[in-house]
Amino acid sequence: MALHSLHQSSDISRSSLSDNELVALYRKKHDHLAFNELFRRHQSKIYSYIFSMVQDEDQANDLFQETFSKVVQKMGDSYNEQGKWIAWVMRIAHNATIDFIRRHKRFVDVAGTGDEESSSDYFDRLSDPDQVAADDKMAQREDIDELFEHLASLPQEQRMVVVLRHFYDLSFKDIAEMTDVSINTALGRMRYALINLRKSLETSQESNPYQSTHSTDQEA
Repeated sequence: MALHSLHQSSDISRSSLSDNELVALYRKKHDHLAFNELFRRHQSKIYSYIFSMVQDEDQANDLFQETFSKVVQKMGDSYNEQGKWIAWVMRIAHNATIDFIRRHKRFVDVAGTGDEESSSDYFDRLSDPDQVAADDKMAQREDIDELFEHLASLPQEQRMVVVLRHFYDLSFKDIAEMTDVSINTALGRMRYALINLRKSLETSQESNPYQSTHSTDQEA
């Protein structure tokens, strides 16, 4: 019982540490509980990103394991403590996933958002399901399906920047490092993605002029 209490207390104390503090503890003292806490905090985010790219549970699990094997191997030497640990890990996950995609010549569409005016509002309506009224759930589901269809028209590099920015809240500096491009290139890809998505949305609305009316009739 005493040993269990001590172990539980150690876990609690590590949960209060920042990522950088946990990384330092693991690198300097090989504290595996510190690494376990890092893993616990970020595993869902990392796995979700990989899965969104490959859409295959078994392959996503394999790539997830590959990512953390590389993380463990590299934390002792190539990790720069001045950067954000999660951005560094996401870059490893990204590279492993892209290598897989290139080997198998496959890419699965992932989610993003639209331009800063019309499409950002569109994205905001989809981002927090808990704040959507029950009567709007069906309309929101339709919006999500429609958004995924429009994203299929975006080039791969544009989709990727949008996902990393809006779904994983990474800075453009982190995105540039992950995708091995300059910050200006990452910003440019986002700008073109927003422009292209807005055009796609506008074209869809012109082709389906009664879509909004139909949605209103369903809610009535």
